[in-house]
Amino acid sequence: MLGVRCLLRSVRFCSSAPFPRHKPSAKLSVRDALGAQNTSGEHIKVQGWIRSVRSQKKVLFLHVNDGSSLESLQVVADSSLDSRELTFGSSVEIQGQLIKSPSKGQNVELKAEKIKIVGNCDAKAFPIKYKERHPLEYLRQYPHFRCRTNVLGSILRIRSEATAAIHSFFKDSGFVHIHTPIITSNDSEGAGELFQLEPSGKLKVPEENFFNVPAFLTVSGQLHLEVMSGAFTQVFTFGPTFRAENSQSRRHLAEFYMVEAEISFVNSLQDLMQVIEELFKATTMMVLSHCPEDVELCHKFIAPGQKDILEHMLKNNFLIISYTEAVEILKQASQNFTFTPEVAAVDLLVPGVGELFGGGLREERYHFLEERLARSGLTEVYQWYLDLRRFGSVPHGGFGMGFERYLQCILGVDNIKDVIPFPRFPHSCLL
Repeated sequence: MLGVRCLLRSVRFCSSAPFPRHKPSAKLSVRDALGAQNTSGEHIKVQGWIRSVRSQKKVLFLHVNDGSSLESLQVVADSSLDSRELTFGSSVEIQGQLIKSPSKGQNVELKAEKIKIVGNCDAKAFPIKYKERHPLEYLRQYPHFRCRTNVLGSILRIRSEATAAIHSFFKDSGFVHIHTPIITSNDSEGAGELFQLEPSGKLKVPEENFFNVPAFLTVSGQLHLEVMSGAFTQVFTFGPTFRAENSQSRRHLAEFYMVEAEISFVNSLQDLMQVIEELFKATTMMVLSHCPEDVELCHKFIAPGQKDILEHMLKNNFLIISYTEAVEILKQASQNFTFTPEVAAVDLLVPGVGELFGGGLREERYHFLEERLARSGLTEVYQWYLDLRRFGSVPHGGFGMGFERYLQCILGVDNIKDVIPFPRFPHSCLL
């Protein structure tokens, strides 16, 4: 048997006859196929979901989308390939020639040679209906399907691009990305709206903590960033945060994403304000550059007029005022205004969205912090925070931006539940 194998191997490699090879079709995304420069009949393979089907006597037209772009790829096939299983929502794999389209409004089309149905879809039972513009409220009932619609597809592509743009801004600005913990023993906000963690089932031990101390889902990465700012002058984090706030408002979620930054050797709120404005504008310009069709769809069908508002924000300097300045304005506006203690903090408020950015300078005076913690009975718990002020402390400050609120701001989406893939809020945790 071994001799036969060796003989066959020798024949295979020594024979002068050409070894027949089938050149596979190049697999392209819909986005790449639509942008292809070579339309001279290149054989390609496309996989995706059918968005529309139109059958004529001799020709079958399909529109296929794989989520890579808002525009779908038109597929032209012989009517003999028609099948009852080629329905809206079905998943398919199509092989054929990419050619220049004779029709207006599209550069290329795929001349199908083979259509394989990967997964059937009963269009009548499918809750997303062909050519129907479903309200966003209706789509929230189907978090497992709403991503297949044009509007949610656009929002989620924009969300992905904005994420990349934020990371790009901080990297280009010299910031170090820090993965702050999701499980924490700290409450940096002090509002008490925390999700406490406890083991379930057999792991649960009465009167004991898994971590020996009470642990919670984080509400902010600020305190951990303050630690890191003692070694890296500019740091940021971008991750999920959690608030156990019993609110059904269109601005609140139980789980949402925060962009937070901390900068050392900062003495002025103006330094923070400049970074805030630059972050917003740089991120938005990149989103507009890379997702123009998706942004246009949102501005056209969700928030007409938002385009003009956004252009105004990008062309003009932000009016960002500190709390101290706000107090002075309110004192001048009303004699009955009660003055609050001055703090070196700042918020960026956006109409229709609310607070988008919040930040400020951190308290660096050791003895002041020591007295406050002692009065609150927290000296032992936050001794590490005092230690940061004892050993190599520097003036520092930071800010946070609600990522979902940022998306609401640039797109004009009214409800925060519609800019996150799987919204979590009181009495709702679908999937």
